[in-house]
Amino acid sequence: MIRRFIRAPARRFAIILIAALASLSPFYSRAEAPSIHSRQIEAQEPTHGVAMHGAPALPPDFDHFPYANPAAKKGGRLRVGLAGTFDSLNPFNLKAGSTAQGLVGNVFQTLMARSLDEPFTFYGLIAKSIDIDSGRTHVTFHLDPRARFSDGAPVTAADVLFTFDLLKTKGRPQQRVAYSLVKSIDAPDELTVRYDISGAGDRELPLILALMPVLPKHATDTAHFQDATLAKPLGSGPYVVTEAKPGTRLVLERNPNYWGNDVPSQRGLYNFDQIEIEYFRDGNALFEAFKAGLIDYREETSPTRWADGYDFPAAREGRIVREELHNDSPKGMEGFAFNLRRPVFQDIRLREALGMMFDFEWINANLFSGLYTRTKSFFDQSELASSGRPASAAERALLSPFPGVVREDIMEGRWRPPVNDGTGRDREMAKKALTLLEDAGYRLDGDALKKDGVPVAFEIMVKDRSEERLALNYSDSLKRIGVTASVRLVDEVQYQRRRQKFDFDMMPGQWIASASPGNEQRMRWGSASATQEASFNLAGAASPAIDAMIAALLSAKSHGDFVTAVRAFDRVLLSGFYIVPFYHAPNQWIAHSSDLKRPEHLPRYATPIFGPTLDSWWKDAP
Repeated sequence: MIRRFIRAPARRFAIILIAALASLSPFYSRAEAPSIHSRQIEAQEPTHGVAMHGAPALPPDFDHFPYANPAAKKGGRLRVGLAGTFDSLNPFNLKAGSTAQGLVGNVFQTLMARSLDEPFTFYGLIAKSIDIDSGRTHVTFHLDPRARFSDGAPVTAADVLFTFDLLKTKGRPQQRVAYSLVKSIDAPDELTVRYDISGAGDRELPLILALMPVLPKHATDTAHFQDATLAKPLGSGPYVVTEAKPGTRLVLERNPNYWGNDVPSQRGLYNFDQIEIEYFRDGNALFEAFKAGLIDYREETSPTRWADGYDFPAAREGRIVREELHNDSPKGMEGFAFNLRRPVFQDIRLREALGMMFDFEWINANLFSGLYTRTKSFFDQSELASSGRPASAAERALLSPFPGVVREDIMEGRWRPPVNDGTGRDREMAKKALTLLEDAGYRLDGDALKKDGVPVAFEIMVKDRSEERLALNYSDSLKRIGVTASVRLVDEVQYQRRRQKFDFDMMPGQWIASASPGNEQRMRWGSASATQEASFNLAGAASPAIDAMIAALLSAKSHGDFVTAVRAFDRVLLSGFYIVPFYHAPNQWIAHSSDLKRPEHLPRYATPIFGPTLDSWWKDAP
């Protein structure tokens, strides 16, 4: 028997990778009455899957995920283009900010596979089944004896324990914190791994453990694991890396001996023989490559280009197909993040006033062809959003220990981001901003806004031309109230490094929303993450009210309690004015070669709907 004992920390919370942000089920919670599957769980008998609430939607004998086509053609080559660069092939360490995309899932696999058709549910993969008690204090994974790394070596419990220990000590902060909650881990045999998580008080932790990748003990360089590396990785997934040119190109080839072809969670996925990923530092160059037929697929993020940029021969002749797709995931939040670690942004009234000067109406009409909607909640267009809904008695009770933290207009659901007149020079809005600033002790001294003789000045860090254009527009608006906001364009690597060290005043941020927000919120907004290097707490938020709302949504056992907690959480975030909200497209825009095909059924909760390497697609004529 292999055994590890891990000391439980005082801080009892867990964080997962941002690429897998998910937790409690807000929309489609099933009945709380025990089902066949939940009775199995209480008895700690093996079950084929695990859901955050209730039982998995798919039965034990399911054949494939609903959004996969088991009859899809195999073969052909997929060519995709991505903006940015990369300098590492290790996505699991601190220097993974610029890791090549397309490795997780294709090369590295997790213990269990997440279904994108359910809010937060896992099914068998490396672990074919799971045992979990009703209190979620112990969890056991039973490994599939067929599981192999791409070099043919079997995946064993020793590899799982090795990976757990490695990521707990040298992985990303999210992993270190999550795995530190485990009291002990042991392997009674080569295909069984048991975790004791009693005392953690975290109902999501078993699912976080199911999300853990499994690395080969015999082929992992532990001494240099924390360093950026371009060594070709060894995993258990359907592809292997055959070519990697730093910052420019990554090529994946199908492993003809992939062990998981007949695993239900993999059936109908990973259909291409070869995947070529080209990196472009310039968005225009990426689009030109697509127009020229050098790239097969594109997720369009420019509304202007979507409206006017597809009048070229391949699109007119039907060789390029455009689609506008919708799924049920809440719309997340994007915006300029204030770094509250900087003294200039400590006053919440200043942050609110600066937010007033973001002229969405002019920007949307003149830069984005009017295709965007202003974002008014961290969970917009969903049941979880607080906007437009007065707080229930249950929400008010949850927030009662924190009087004054939520503004009354936000508590009543009346608050919206300020609406400008669309002229680009809204005088009334500028007057409102200055009035608020005067009440906070700021004064115009000539053309400069000052407090205690110190001018209000800061830098906006951006990484590409589209962000730069938006920041320059915002900077021009701020000049009208005497604020100096310089804009600095930096390359992708520098951008990620400065982000990880919080070496910025203001920067664009993105907070992707899922149908099941959970532990990832701690790394985005929790007090402890404000000082944790490489966390996603860009704003440096450190609020007992935020911590309490996150704890409430994590401990919720019923659908109603969960919705109550998330809406209260949303109200606290909005009241903090931690960001200047941007906008969102109601649907996702994609364009692709006509010989690329996809299943009709779209995953209900994927964000974005398709990953960078189109796992569920295939070539019609490979």
